[in-house]
Amino acid sequence: MKREKKKSISEIFGSRVFNDAAMKEHLPKETYKAIRKVIDKGDSLTPEQANIVATAMKEWAISHGATHFTHWFQPMTGFTAEKHEAFLWPAENGKALMTFSGKELIKGEPDASSFPSGGLRATFEARGYTAWDISSPAFLKEDEGGLTLCIPTAFCSYTGEALDKKTPLLLSMDALSKQAVRVLRLLGNRKVQKVVATLGAEQEYFLIDRRYYEQRPDLIYTGRTLYGAKPAKGQEMEDHYFGSIKERISAFMSEIDEELWKLGVSARTRHNEVAPAQHELAPVFATANIASDHNQIMMEVMKKVAIRHGLVCLLHEKPFAGVNGSGKHNNWSMQTDDGQNLLDPGNTPHDNAQFLLMLAAVIKAVDEYADLLRVSAANPGNDHRLGANEAPPAIISVYLGDQLTDILEQIEAGESRGSRTGGFIDVGTSVLPPLPRDASDRNRTSPFAFTGNKFEFRMVPSSSSVSAPVFTLNTIVAESLSQIADRLEKATNVQEEVKAIIKDIIHQHKRIVFNGNGYAADWIEEAARRGLPNLANTVDAAKAIVAEKNKKLYEKHKVFKAGELEARYEITLETYIKTIRIEAGAMIEMAERMIIPSVITYTKMLADSINAVAATGTGADTSIAQDRLKQVSSLLKDFGSGIAALRAAFDEAENAHHGDTYAVASLWRDRVFTAMGTARQSADLLEGLVDQDFWPMPTYQDLLFKV
Repeated sequence: MKREKKKSISEIFGSRVFNDAAMKEHLPKETYKAIRKVIDKGDSLTPEQANIVATAMKEWAISHGATHFTHWFQPMTGFTAEKHEAFLWPAENGKALMTFSGKELIKGEPDASSFPSGGLRATFEARGYTAWDISSPAFLKEDEGGLTLCIPTAFCSYTGEALDKKTPLLLSMDALSKQAVRVLRLLGNRKVQKVVATLGAEQEYFLIDRRYYEQRPDLIYTGRTLYGAKPAKGQEMEDHYFGSIKERISAFMSEIDEELWKLGVSARTRHNEVAPAQHELAPVFATANIASDHNQIMMEVMKKVAIRHGLVCLLHEKPFAGVNGSGKHNNWSMQTDDGQNLLDPGNTPHDNAQFLLMLAAVIKAVDEYADLLRVSAANPGNDHRLGANEAPPAIISVYLGDQLTDILEQIEAGESRGSRTGGFIDVGTSVLPPLPRDASDRNRTSPFAFTGNKFEFRMVPSSSSVSAPVFTLNTIVAESLSQIADRLEKATNVQEEVKAIIKDIIHQHKRIVFNGNGYAADWIEEAARRGLPNLANTVDAAKAIVAEKNKKLYEKHKVFKAGELEARYEITLETYIKTIRIEAGAMIEMAERMIIPSVITYTKMLADSINAVAATGTGADTSIAQDRLKQVSSLLKDFGSGIAALRAAFDEAENAHHGDTYAVASLWRDRVFTAMGTARQSADLLEGLVDQDFWPMPTYQDLLFKV
């Protein structure tokens, strides 16, 4: 069959985005300049200018076939939200007008009490507002209902508290820019006006056949398998990673790319990941706010496109036990408004004072606020993943590599004299060219690794918004830069003070630098000796949100007020409780309605078979069948006891006093989650013994290999 020629990337890229090119085309020159001034310098639009923008945006959207608009926002659910409004407005002559005002563009009013608020909003206090984020371009989202104009917005309560993921990210970007510009000015750069955080978020995910998904209540309810025996083959052969992509998956990936390109998302890299049925998609970096929006768009598009291909996209951090889980590798850096990457070491990093000062600021920030960085990557799904064979441990450390570590050691000892170089690798055959070798290796076990001109935060959960890790990084680095600027402002000799600051930071914070194997058991002991926190789960990590030093940090840089942090602490714990509650409930339901009845039917079949053979009077041996019956019956008894214990733990937690959310969350973790693991062991052993025709759900073999 002859394939229809596809449009080129340049033809479709950004075609559904009201981006800079679209604004230039559709807006009057003066209005376009006003918008650029708002984006670049933080000015504001007049009501008249907002009306002009709204009209142009409406006409652009309608020309593409859109009939509705929505304020697209990111509440504390971790997902996006939208309320669609038609452009339609009835006219006096019985016809309809297509209207969209500047007021509608700038402000919306969703119900704030129906989203997680951590006590900031009660049911009777419903009013909330969405506010247009002019720095993130509007876009057209397509589904079977047609096209909708989506306007990225922030979301706050009637009393002004942030109820979303976007607001603190925007505030943290302002804080980082302010402090970074202070430092750069003190270093002699008078031109810089703004510094932005940049982000490239790699997204890992699983694809499974929709037929099997629909037969697994655990996947439907929770996104992960609550039962499942390890298959004979997992990822041991290491044949899936970067392996040839199956045609069905390739078709999905191609459509994903095209849909994302239309929305201005620069999807670039796609490949098979380590686990069977696992894959990765990575975009080119963008400013952190836009990259965060793009990652939300990416996750939504992947789920929708998967359905069209008879697949289901799983974003849970650990959907399958015994094989790699999924994360999001956040590649973070800082860039000036004239395009200078502040974390680019250059060819001779040992004498690049600006780079070394920025590097030192990050090291100091990560060491002093490791607890905040850890909780920014905490969710119940990630509790299954961190510390396993594909993910970094729950202990925050910084990997710098040989070159930078050597330079910092030189500085601490006296003064840096040179930078190690990588040289070349000669493979030994004339048909292959000499390969330039980087000055340092990479470390997959590090949660926070320097990777050439950026830091890669590898701990981020695959299902979560990237906002929290980024606003945390922005804020803690802003604080480091603030303290550095304070010292420089008092210095009589700035250059000498820069050297002193770098040396002091290295001496005080070198404990956070670790270039070794993060999976090694002795690293846990070594980290404890260094005094590094090991927050193994979400419940323990959550306390960092309301630690006094962290409250002061966020209030100082105007990212959060104390009440907002208390609310996010409550939401984090409540989300944990709800997640474990749903998982435990699903586990009990599947046991009672699927597994136990199916195994009873199987044991009856075995017993009937044994009796039927005995009734023939031939003396035929039935010992194997009898052994199997005993084995299965014993495991079924153990499983029944495990489920009974789980139900008792569930009831205990469900009826616990709700005045102390941390205590209740700890109960769900210690009693219910532990009981779930015990019950599962017997079920997974049963799966290996029960005839596959009797097992009531698709197995890991079906889910991981029949895609």
